[in-house]
Amino acid sequence: MESVIDQACAAALYAEGDAALDTGASLLAAAPDADDALHRRGEEFVTRAWGRGWLPADLVRFVRLELDERRAVLAATLIAAETARYGELPPRWRAQLDELPGRPPAPRNKPDRFSYASDLLELFRLLLRLPAIEPVGPAPGTAADHLHRPPAADEPRMLTRIRALLAKAEATGFPEEAEALTAKAQELMARHSIDEALIAARSHSAGSPGACRIGVEPPYESAKAILLDAVASANRCQAVWNGDLGFSTVVGFEPDLEVVELLFTSLLVQGTAAMTRAEAGQRASGRKRTKTFRQSFLMAYAQRLGSRLADSAERATADAATATGADPESAAAPTVLLPVLAARDVAVTETTERMFPRTTTTRVRGATDLDGWNHGTEAADRARMGGPGKGHRGRGGNGHGRGGGEIMA
Repeated sequence: MESVIDQACAAALYAEGDAALDTGASLLAAAPDADDALHRRGEEFVTRAWGRGWLPADLVRFVRLELDERRAVLAATLIAAETARYGELPPRWRAQLDELPGRPPAPRNKPDRFSYASDLLELFRLLLRLPAIEPVGPAPGTAADHLHRPPAADEPRMLTRIRALLAKAEATGFPEEAEALTAKAQELMARHSIDEALIAARSHSAGSPGACRIGVEPPYESAKAILLDAVASANRCQAVWNGDLGFSTVVGFEPDLEVVELLFTSLLVQGTAAMTRAEAGQRASGRKRTKTFRQSFLMAYAQRLGSRLADSAERATADAATATGADPESAAAPTVLLPVLAARDVAVTETTERMFPRTTTTRVRGATDLDGWNHGTEAADRARMGGPGKGHRGRGGNGHGRGGGEIMA
């Protein structure tokens, strides 16, 4: 005899509309003894998502975009329960699990049994139809495929210092102080990445590029994607944006991926704070066009930073290559450093093309609000920040005019 779980899923998951959900939810509401089995079924859908290339943060983000925060918390509850069965998790997963929303588990059967069952079934319906996406690491419970080099158990002291500088830059209300802090972080980032590249070359490490996903969520997601592309390009990485699923996949060597995540998050925080301050001034003068101002601000911010990041990256690499050029035995001499960096660029490009053989270059709409553009450009100048090298496919814009940027998608 078919279980009530199978009956409810058959009624709700393979048909469209609320009527099908109501039928399934009614069956479940009348069967309190099936609650545990219902959640186990949800965990099975989560396991299937891992096999399709999804990670915890991706899954929660997509549920939030397609449904709402309430269902995102339910998804987090299922994820926490499903991943608890593994003795060891792939790199990056633990940090994502620590950031799950709603402090799972969410209370069951709230506000009532029928509504709760309906929410779960709608979530199951979404999970059932998840598309397969490019994997960026092994799924839990499988043999590692070495796409990622696992981060060290203890974060390098250099990254700890960079993280602290960026946190101070985000917290201060004084642009000059933020500029000084981010400039110092820029210097440390460049040195960290180049040192890692040289160490790998001297030790003949067999490491290969990996990948990570970074959320690029509404509103103003196109401007955010351009900013991330600029940060990735300046740090010898490449970014591919999937606007439908709300993220970009960044491909690069592990030390560079860590820098991209730190820098993008910090610049987005700084840019949003600057936009809020500029917008308050606009409202005080009687302006009403908040949406166009914000879009233009962030587009200018992203494109101007793209230009500055590329320039800073080139200077950092040139300085590292020539600082000890008089000493041919130096590991940072041009004859050693530049071929090492070029080889890493080639490896990143090949990995990106293998993961995304059918990417296209997407041109996004330009800005339409001159005040927003000017304020965004000024904010980008204050938040100057650079990385260790120039990637091949950075399309963050050249910082001239108010045209749209280009990104891989």
